Amino acid sequence: MDAIEQLNRDMLPFAKLLGITFVTATRECVTAEMKVREDICTRPAILHGGAMMALADTLGGCATSLNLRDGAMTTTIESKTNFIGPAMFGTTVRAECVAIHRGRRTMVWQTRVTPENGKLLAVVTQTQMVLPDEPQK
Repeated sequence: MDAIEQLNRDMLPFAKLLGITFVTATRECVTAEMKVREDICTRPAILHGGAMMALADTLGGCATSLNLRDGAMTTTIESKTNFIGPAMFGTTVRAECVAIHRGRRTMVWQTRVTPENGKLLAVVTQTQMVLPDEPQK
């Protein structure tokens, strides 16, 4: 099974709720799409900023997971979002998450969110902590 199939199959419940679909997945870059539905919008009918941030956070966590040693886990320890423009109801946004730093203890990712026309909507930079596997007791 390749990384995309695994990410789409083992998707976290919150990512399923958002309707995220992974498109590409390598150790250096993960992309996904999400339809802007009414139930994840604010008023006027534009994608809620928290939903856009959650999309990026999901990609950063999944990208980190593709780089972990067996038994290790990850958690987000920092995230910064710059909102550039709105994602309109009915459109599909695409997020591309690329590695900035992939270390033993932390990984840093930058996610760019765009609609179908490619115009930049948001840039999210996040740091993921690598948690080693717990010793057996």
